[in-house]
Amino acid sequence: MKTYDVIMIGAGPTSLAASVYTAREDIETLILEKGIIGGLAAITDKIDNYPGFPKGIEGMELAENLRKQAERFGAVIELDEVQDIEKKDDVFNIKTAIGGYLAKTVLVATGSEWKKLGIPGEQEFYGKGVHNCATCDGAFYRDKKLVVVGSGNSSAQEALFLTKFASHIDILIRGDKWKASDVLVQEVDKNEKIAVHFNTTTDEIVGGDVDGMKKVTKVVGGKDGKKIDFVTDGVFVFIGLKPVTHFLINSGVELDEYGFVKTDEKLMTNIKGIFCAGDVRSGATMQIASAVGEGASAALSIREYLENYDRKKTN
Repeated sequence: MKTYDVIMIGAGPTSLAASVYTAREDIETLILEKGIIGGLAAITDKIDNYPGFPKGIEGMELAENLRKQAERFGAVIELDEVQDIEKKDDVFNIKTAIGGYLAKTVLVATGSEWKKLGIPGEQEFYGKGVHNCATCDGAFYRDKKLVVVGSGNSSAQEALFLTKFASHIDILIRGDKWKASDVLVQEVDKNEKIAVHFNTTTDEIVGGDVDGMKKVTKVVGGKDGKKIDFVTDGVFVFIGLKPVTHFLINSGVELDEYGFVKTDEKLMTNIKGIFCAGDVRSGATMQIASAVGEGASAALSIREYLENYDRKKTN
């Protein structure tokens, strides 16, 4: 089986940026992605805080530009899901859903995924009225009523995007105030299509068969000890992110108390040859610009490691 110089897990901005540095220096680079190339950045409607784009840039466009640049230098991207990593004789066996790959080094850049509410109906109607991506699924709700759950920037930003399609949006916030930036909150407050409900829990998602299809019909919330029904055609949940590290359970890679990957100043984990960068790393800032910068730093550390690796093998 072929052994790659580096296998990068996750095709978000971190790996795509890192691969530009590795591939252009003839470091044979393979990127494995289980879902969407570009990660969460690709499904963000508009990115306003990435340097160099004074008018902002659509997430999908930025992701596509990063992909094209990586592939131009020779990086290879494969759609496959990593399930386990095992190190043997200074080579990593990357076990995947389809088969497996070998690598001298590994970059873990799997980022984060949306947290679930964990309430009745959420799993049952996931993809059938319950969503985590307004850019992906918002257009299905033209002239429909929607519920958005969450108090952060993502909740505010995605709700504003959904007003392009929906006739009305109820935002349910468990606490008594927003956690989103003032700029976004002001935009929400000005939008006549949006109603914000503070101190309101999200307790159940209810639906049934409508015209032969499984659909959401309402969200049951709670406020001041009373149940409130929010009639809706769909629910978009933005309550925070958690690191994607389940495939590292048996690898020996050390995680922090929240499940993020620990690294040293070179972005290497406690397992020599496994590096980590981006949103999945302990201490990450959860910003695209930072993720790209960490990708570049990780690539330089990987190059240094491989130089020593090859030197040892020839001696």
